[in-house]
This record gives sequence, C-alpha cells and structure tokens, in this order.
Amino acid sequence: MKKSVFTHEKDGVVEPTHEIEILCKHCGYDLDEAELEADTCSDCGKPLELKQSVAITVTSMPLFSETM
Repeated sequence: MKKSVFTHEKDGVVEPTHEIEILCKHCGYDLDEAELEADTCSDCGKPLELKQSVAITVTSMPLFSETM
C-alpha cells in the first residue's frame, strides 16, 4: 500500500511531501488495507510482519545574491 503525504505544517514544523509504502517483511508483497488487518501474509502465508519504506521528495530553492 502506498500512501502519499503532501507538504504540510505540523506543530510549527514543515513536513515535506513523502510517500510511505507498506510491505511484507518476509517476501516484499505490497499490502493493502484489508490485508493489514490479517495475521498472515496473503502472498507467502507467513505471520504478518510489516516493513515500511519512505521516499521523501525534496525540492530546493535557488539562491540568489547581489552585491552593490
């Protein structure tokens, strides 16, 4: 399951846009919300252990300077 979180401010801190992917720790199967409630992975049949992968989208602002 991939969940996208867009840039927002939380408690005075700006959290950048990021994507969270939830996978089965054993086989890497991409789980959906219904499968997260189960006790076993529907792909490999092992007890469900989760692994999260987070990808952060970083944008930079150009810096300009001028001397007089």
